Amino acid sequence: MSTHTFKVNGKQVSVEVEDDVRLLWVLRDVLGITGPKYGCGINVCKACTSHINGKAFNPCAVRVADIADSDEVITIEGLADTVEGDLHPMQQSWIDHDVAQCGYCQPGQIMAAVDLVRRVKAEGRAVTDADLDTIRNVCRCGTYPRIRSAIRDGAEKM
Repeated sequence: MSTHTFKVNGKQVSVEVEDDVRLLWVLRDVLGITGPKYGCGINVCKACTSHINGKAFNPCAVRVADIADSDEVITIEGLADTVEGDLHPMQQSWIDHDVAQCGYCQPGQIMAAVDLVRRVKAEGRAVTDADLDTIRNVCRCGTYPRIRSAIRDGAEKM
């Protein structure tokens, strides 16, 4: 076993696990951070979407050994701490648009949406339908129309 140190949701953590353990299992099973969900384990469903160094990624597809000491992981649990107020604007938008049905995919959906909006705003433009089409997170309940509405609304408040 090896010791792996990195930052999660603003806190420095050290875990002792095998190098090939996927970061999703470290987050969920070792650190008790359950917002990122296990859906497929092969970077397809994107239920585990989180941020690393400010960009969306899927911890189910990343070995803990590939995370550097300087890396910062933000999960849905830490998203609100990245802004002023109780909730991130995208989280509030999800509530306002009553997006969640079963809710399983929603943490990953929100994290993907925040990443998309940040990238689009950095380009100095508004979110388009083509941008929304690039989000590949799977929602088995089919709440895509509400997800798209919430992203547009959340983008205006970010």
